Amino acid sequence: MNTVVESVRKNLDFTQNKTLKILIYEAFKKTIVLGDIPAGSRINENEFADVLNISRMPIRFAMSQLVKEQLVEHVPRVGIVVKGISIKDAHEIYEIRKSLDTLATIAAMKQMNEEDFAELKKILERGEELNKEEKVDSVLQNFSDFNAFIYEKSQMFRLKSFVLSLQAYLLYFRDIAIRSSDRRDRALEEHWLIFRGMQTKDEDQIQLITHEHLDHSLKFILAEMERRKID
Repeated sequence: MNTVVESVRKNLDFTQNKTLKILIYEAFKKTIVLGDIPAGSRINENEFADVLNISRMPIRFAMSQLVKEQLVEHVPRVGIVVKGISIKDAHEIYEIRKSLDTLATIAAMKQMNEEDFAELKKILERGEELNKEEKVDSVLQNFSDFNAFIYEKSQMFRLKSFVLSLQAYLLYFRDIAIRSSDRRDRALEEHWLIFRGMQTKDEDQIQLITHEHLDHSLKFILAEMERRKID
């Protein structure tokens, strides 16, 4: 069997309560982002449809979405070709996130009341409990909850949408990085420092810790990309 098709098949999770076209799209995206389909590879829609025993419609939908996200491109007289994501892309995305996350956190800080801070503290405390119990998937969700809470309270909804679109490119690498117990411990500490900076209205600390936090995440992501021989 074509190794490209097999790589996508491995990332198909039919246990999720999602439509087939979304499952196919997410499987392709994860496989491409993680470098399991090398840049320059051609995606043959007919071959995928035959091997997976599905119609071409879900595959066409996946390709249209991935073209928009610039993970694949349509090359005249060739077809759909994988672009993937590069180390340069990772650096660029994290530089953008440094600015946007700092902006959102400071904006949230100015909007939040005592009840909001108490709720954010509970999220952090829950993250510590889950980490001690080694419930890694739940810790990942908790980290997402922490970020989502801040963006919600920032009331900068266009900014939230933009950052989520950026994060989607590196989500799989982030998850791999956070599965390291050292990185989970460090990330929790950094979240607490961001929280305290918000409590004390210390914008300089928020910027410093947010930048350090993202630099540390990027370091793990780059190491994984290099291990996977992604340039």
